[in-house]
Parts: sequence; structure tokens; C-alpha cells
Amino acid sequence: MVGNRGEVRGNGPSVVALGGGHGLAASLAAARRYAANVCAIVSVADDGGSSGRLRAAFGIPPPGDLRRCLVALADPDSPWTAAFEYRFPAGELEGHAFGNLVLAGLAEATGDFSQALLEAGRVLGAAGRVLPATTEPVILKAEVRAPGGNGGRSIVGQVAVQESSGIAGVSIVPADAQPPDAALEALAEADQVVIGPGSLFTSVLAVVAVPALRDALAATPARKVYVCNLRPQPPETDGYDVAAHVDALRNHGLEVDVALCHSGALPRGPVGVPCVERPVARDDLLAHDPVRLAAALSDLVG
Repeated sequence: MVGNRGEVRGNGPSVVALGGGHGLAASLAAARRYAANVCAIVSVADDGGSSGRLRAAFGIPPPGDLRRCLVALADPDSPWTAAFEYRFPAGELEGHAFGNLVLAGLAEATGDFSQALLEAGRVLGAAGRVLPATTEPVILKAEVRAPGGNGGRSIVGQVAVQESSGIAGVSIVPADAQPPDAALEALAEADQVVIGPGSLFTSVLAVVAVPALRDALAATPARKVYVCNLRPQPPETDGYDVAAHVDALRNHGLEVDVALCHSGALPRGPVGVPCVERPVARDDLLAHDPVRLAAALSDLVG
């Protein structure tokens, strides 16, 4: 049953959502409406903006996507929720989101970034837990095909990767970076895993590229649902249809059980898994609507 005000359902499933950015935040805002337990596993490969500056200064995982996910699960009536999204317009703090600074301070105070996220979640009244994909910052690396298919080259860094086309695959550096134990436990106990929406290579596959998470995704008994993007993201996925997105997941070792698409958005192509079309976007088609997405996802619990 889907809640009317976004509250977690006491008798609902355990849902793990993974990815990064605004897309994952939409999935979490949806999941809290029908799930009893919600856990986010968030990419920590970002190296741009406020997140990149704090990552470079303090050696912490980039906090921006993690902050967005905390806010998506937060008590909407708490002043802390609005404060976490406040971005300083000028001075030495120009461009920094207040929540990013809080997470950096909590990480320093607790000595543990996952603990910092847990404490921030308590302050925000978060209806679920947010975890980094790895306990240390990682660098995203992509192999990019040369025009015409002759050879290729490596691209390093999330910002550089998202500005590239012809991406054949992504990996992380260091390759043996470990996820928090709690992330592996959440996947093992999940009833449903929601993948995306979001930037295919720089958000979704940046999580799947963590070897221990990829293995846990293969082993989980949960039903894995890929929430398709509403449009290509040039140049990263210029010209991609739904089938190309699903193929990219498969090529990185992730087999999903079903793809959830907005009716009339991306062309489907020869999708190799069941593809469910539902009206899950906002009226302006610019982003997924959490209420509509919750109704569709709650019907796709395994």
C-alpha cells in the first residue's frame, strides 16, 4: 500500500535503491511511500563542484549525492531539511551546500563517514538509511571507443567521463575499494532493488562497478527493477534507447529482472527483459514523479 504523505509503510517490503544524483533521490522519495525499510547505496565518484572541493580538502567521499538522498528521506516539515539544501551564494563558502559542510564536519567529529551519514539522518528524521558505495573516495575510469571503432582511450574522473561519448565501460580506482558491510547486508535482505534513474555510466554504473556490490547484486534474491531515464543524456548516452541502457547494465555484470519505462519516453528497442510502461514522469516530463513512481514500483515488488 502506498502512503499519501510519503510515510514509510510498516508492513511493506525492504527496498534498496542505488545510483546517484537527482534520479536516486526521486526513487527514494517514491520508495518511502510503500516500503517498510529503505536503504540507499550512493555513488562516491563525484569530483566536481562543492563535493569535489570537500573531497580534495578533507579526503572524504564526496557528500553531494549523499546529501540529496538524505533530504529525499528527511522529514519534510523539519527546518533542517531546507537548511541542508541551502547553498551559500558568496564569500569563502560560495557554491557549498550547507548539508555538505555538515557531513564533512560530522565525518571529522566521528572519524567514520558512514557514522556521519547516520547522525545526519537522525537530525533530519530520515525514513531510511543512506550509505556510500565505498568507504573511501574512488576515481571513475572509462574506456572510450575512438570514432570509427579503431582503438580507444581511457578517461579518468567523473566530470571528464560525463562529457564523453562512445563509452564502452567504466571501472573504479582503486579496484578493490570496499563497500560498508551494511550495504552488503541490505542487499542480502532486500525484497526489491531499484536501480536508477540517473546518469547511466557516472551514477548508476559507478555503483555497480564496485566489485563487492556487483557480487552482492548477483546474489540477492530481491527483484531488480531498472527505472529507465526519460531521455538520452548527451554526450554520455546520446542515441541510447531502453535496450542500450539494459545492455550496458548487463555488460557490467548486472542482470535486471524488469525495466520500468515512462510511456512514450525513450524508444524501447529489443529489450531482453520484461519492460513495463507506466506514467511515472511529472507532467512536464523533466523528471520522475515520486507519487507516480511509487505506485508503479509497489506493483513490481517480487
